[in-house]
Amino acid sequence: MMTSTKIGELAVRRSILINAAPERVWQEFETFERLREWFGRGHRLLEFEPQVGGKMLLEVDLKGEAHRYGGKVIVFDPPNELTFEDDWIPNNGWEKPTLITFRLRSALGGTLVELFHHAIENIGPGADQWHAGFERGWDMKHLIALKQIIEGREDVSF
Repeated sequence: MMTSTKIGELAVRRSILINAAPERVWQEFETFERLREWFGRGHRLLEFEPQVGGKMLLEVDLKGEAHRYGGKVIVFDPPNELTFEDDWIPNNGWEKPTLITFRLRSALGGTLVELFHHAIENIGPGADQWHAGFERGWDMKHLIALKQIIEGREDVSF
């Protein structure tokens, strides 16, 4: 296993317990098609190259306009971690990209999947406002969809 990405000071964390082994859960991170199935909700997954140095490109509609974001995959460590850069394209003045990390680890007979949007301090001035916005913006729909796909159930609700 590679060294885990350090989670920055300003971080959003969402997590879910899935009743399957990490190797099974990781299958949903292995290809563009599989990742798009659950992570492409609320935004569109346009590109995903599942390897270090590969590309991650997403698009979201904000106030009626499409905006693209993403960057390089910096960790691809099956079945433990996927981390990629998250920056607006073109850059909107951030000093450095933020990071999005998915971590998988065995827990309670299943897999704890953690999603971190972190290193928000990389933005520079105004990072506190962006952090508050990201806290409001990240919900659980992606992780719930992942759980539904793996467990084969449509009744996963909270």
